[in-house]
Amino acid sequence: MARSTHELTEQSALGVIAIASGILAVLLMLPYLQYILLAVVLAYALMPLHKGLKRIVGPTASALALITASFLTIIIPVLYIVVIAVQQASGLTETLLEEGLSVTAIQQRLDSSGYSIDSNDVREAYEANQDPINSGLDGMLGGTLEIIGGIPSIAISLTVTMFVVFGLLRDGDRLVAWFQTIVPISDEVKTELFGRLDRLMWASVIGNVIVSAIQAILLGIGFWVLEVPGAIFLTVVTFLLALLPLIGVFGTWIPVAIYLLIVGRPLAALLMVGYGILVSLSDTYIRPAVIGKSGELSSAVIVVGIFGGIAVLGPIGLFVGPVILGTAKISFDLFAREWYKSKTA
Repeated sequence: MARSTHELTEQSALGVIAIASGILAVLLMLPYLQYILLAVVLAYALMPLHKGLKRIVGPTASALALITASFLTIIIPVLYIVVIAVQQASGLTETLLEEGLSVTAIQQRLDSSGYSIDSNDVREAYEANQDPINSGLDGMLGGTLEIIGGIPSIAISLTVTMFVVFGLLRDGDRLVAWFQTIVPISDEVKTELFGRLDRLMWASVIGNVIVSAIQAILLGIGFWVLEVPGAIFLTVVTFLLALLPLIGVFGTWIPVAIYLLIVGRPLAALLMVGYGILVSLSDTYIRPAVIGKSGELSSAVIVVGIFGGIAVLGPIGLFVGPVILGTAKISFDLFAREWYKSKTA
């Protein structure tokens, strides 16, 4: 009896230590949670390549090589685009704040496009909304300066991401094995749980990225053929919008078609509409072919997961949000099934 009491006291003490240290660990990770989750997504995407490459050069060299390759092919181009966008937005905002909106310039642009509008109406509309317009420009400038000021912090956070990716690639198998040992469930349920989580990660992260990339490339070809200005930039924007439900590639080809119509290219605008509709409809065929039929991800889970994930976790929530909701669904499914079995046994 004394021995049972001692073991119970020891387990309680270890439980308190584990809970306290776990809470402290979470608090330490919270400032970099978005970047740690980004590292998890990158490591998951790179893991198939790592498994093949580590047989040749070893796990450490393979992890370093893949991190370097991903940095050169993903991070640097993204940072370059962000820097250029920030510079252009900053210059445009400062110019507008210094010189204001030229009603004459707007009138000339409309006239050159074949449209006519009374300049007095334009001037009256601008003067009536001058304060909101100036406030918006001030906000744009403040946001731009805030982004520029946060670049050092972003650099540190990305460094954390790279180190976490390296650790997950090199020691990921041991981490998964450790996690399996501390989860008090049977081997059969563990196998099913991790198998369903793997399919969920593939559908939510890798599959959606591939589908979005295919649609962006297809639409980018259309931009290039129709000689739309900034075709490469529009292709990148298309890729980002294609990741979002309800918006998709409509968010680029519709404005481009309107632009082509305004500048006096009605045939190109009509072709853009037709081709854009085809690319949009291709989602019905491309997505099942790439992702397959995943019962874990309903449309409601995707929509709530993406927008809720973005609201809570920032941009990385675009990928992690549906995974979190899907994991909750899987866990509740398995819990309910096992609880029912225990009650009927």
